[in-house]
Amino acid sequence: MCDTGRMAESTTPPTTAATPADDAAADAPARVGRDRRPDPFATDPVGEIFADDQLSLKHTAVGMVAAAGGGAIVAFVAWFLLRGMSLPAFGGSLVTRAVSSAVTVVLLLTVTVLLHQWATRGAGRRPRWAELLTYVVAYLSPAALVVSTLAIPLGSTRLYLDGISIDQEFRTEYLTRMTAEFGLNDMAYIDVPSYYPAGWFLLGGRFAALLGLPGWEVFQPWALITLATGGSLLVPVWQRLSGSLPVAAGIALLTTAIVLSTTADEPYAAVIAMGLPALAVMARRALAGAWAATIGVIVFLGISATFYTLHTAVGALIVVTLTVAACAAERSWRPVAKLVLIGAGSMLIAATVWGPYLWARLTGAPSSGATAMNYLPDNGARVPLPMFAASVIGLMCLLGLIWMVVRVLEPDTRAIVIGLTVMYGWAVASMIATLAGRTLLGFRLETPITLMLATAGVFAIADMRLNGVEKLWPDAVRPAIARTISAGVAVVILLAGIGYAQSIPTRLHGPIDLAHTDTDGYGERADRFAPDAGVHYGDIDAALRDAGLEPTESVVLTDERNFQAYFPWYSFQALTSHYANPLGEFDRRNAAIEEWATMTDPDELVSAMDADPWRGPDAIIVRGDSTDPDSRYTIDLADDIYPNNPNVLFRGVAFDPAVFRGHWTTTQIGPFVVLIRQ
Repeated sequence: MCDTGRMAESTTPPTTAATPADDAAADAPARVGRDRRPDPFATDPVGEIFADDQLSLKHTAVGMVAAAGGGAIVAFVAWFLLRGMSLPAFGGSLVTRAVSSAVTVVLLLTVTVLLHQWATRGAGRRPRWAELLTYVVAYLSPAALVVSTLAIPLGSTRLYLDGISIDQEFRTEYLTRMTAEFGLNDMAYIDVPSYYPAGWFLLGGRFAALLGLPGWEVFQPWALITLATGGSLLVPVWQRLSGSLPVAAGIALLTTAIVLSTTADEPYAAVIAMGLPALAVMARRALAGAWAATIGVIVFLGISATFYTLHTAVGALIVVTLTVAACAAERSWRPVAKLVLIGAGSMLIAATVWGPYLWARLTGAPSSGATAMNYLPDNGARVPLPMFAASVIGLMCLLGLIWMVVRVLEPDTRAIVIGLTVMYGWAVASMIATLAGRTLLGFRLETPITLMLATAGVFAIADMRLNGVEKLWPDAVRPAIARTISAGVAVVILLAGIGYAQSIPTRLHGPIDLAHTDTDGYGERADRFAPDAGVHYGDIDAALRDAGLEPTESVVLTDERNFQAYFPWYSFQALTSHYANPLGEFDRRNAAIEEWATMTDPDELVSAMDADPWRGPDAIIVRGDSTDPDSRYTIDLADDIYPNNPNVLFRGVAFDPAVFRGHWTTTQIGPFVVLIRQ
């Protein structure tokens, strides 16, 4: 079986009588076994295809373009309309929650009815208009789910999940940087190539420039578009892989719902996680000789490397493991050649983002102080077992686990099993790596593991429907009973989906609240309460510009990270070492700042700044009172205290105001003192 093969495929037609619920499958046996090339893992399994909906390569490509474009348009139009409405803040009212639930119910009801009709009628018995409507709804349903469960609750704020708090500070700073400048520049350090994968942020920056919005304000629509596009893309991809439109739509909707609940705050990572189950199947088929699958794997891994390196590493390890299995089964090195091709092709794509940084490292640029792997939260110290969760997703994962055990002899199923095994192996290896003072960030794989199991769960339900009671007892189960069973399964799936999907805003209550309570780049809070000190950021930006400084050409020393998230000034020091560029030498910069704080002579300070190997600050923003002769100017420094959790300690250092006399102008703006070098 190669790329034209399907999940649970058969080389012989079913011998049992087909029920009306199987009309679609009954038309397919003529196509089964069309590909006679040997499978590298085992012979073709005995089973049934789900339906005869498989797309040709041409139609798959067209479907992917249509799904991606349509999903993006749905999300963008929804965001545009919602920003023009006056909705109450999510935390202070249940109105947006009610609207969200209502839209979700209508969406899932429509999808279920159309797909049930599709599954219970053969290709020749469906009206043309019904087929077209079903395709449109199925392909765009993941995007609509993003709108109903995320865009509507965020419709009353300009900020995205978590506002500008926690890790959204550095993400917003990066997007603001990429909006202000087109290029692979570091989010914080001037004259340093980017280290954190820039793909998503670079595209988002161009999107912001197109709309004429600041980077921080485009975060929400760009995240919504990303999730909507990724979810919708899964439908044609899985339709190609499984041969069934209902199965493909089910996987896409379930995947989107899980991602929205667990990792929507990091959209560029979420969209890559969404594709990992499909990657496992495509990689298996690529190694079997399918060139379309080979191209798909190359493109996915290449784009993944420009978005999120951890998921790329896991995906690459899955491909390598599948290659080893294929070599062992074939007793040949042929799959290795395909692996080399996949690796070379994906690295060429990755180089479009990673090239400048890698070149700097290869040419001997100094580096130190980055601690990206130094993080071990609670869920990183245990193995994720979502199949035992008391929820709909837990049940789907349990069904998926059982299905993988039952169908493990089938090549594509085994590819999913291998992918899941690699993920669990990575998670355990991450725990062991703590003994060496690092982690592999295994906690980040909790969502991909859940997605892999839940995807298998969708196949389990489809498998049970096609090989259930009417196949076990064909003489006892009449067509009418089979239709009743199909309808009952559809109703249960619908209600379970509604129950889980309408709970997504509740699960995201905290992050949505922060999006309404944090002060945005215009100095406003979405909940209409008084803003924090961030209300003065606009005045600080104006003061710096009035002094002749330009954000893309100047360096500012400050611990007000929100300021640099909203305004594209380069920073002398990054937020923390965990997101700092190794080329920026975070630890050495911290030491330099501490040394400056001990100085009392103005000439000594500027001489020390000029003598350091980095571009010194053109301005400094600190907290203090310039009118109080006894006041000290304070700034916080971040230290990595791993293996403790939390792993960051902020400590203050204080400057003597006298050290800035003569070489710096002083301006008091709210609680901030703005020092600009003359």
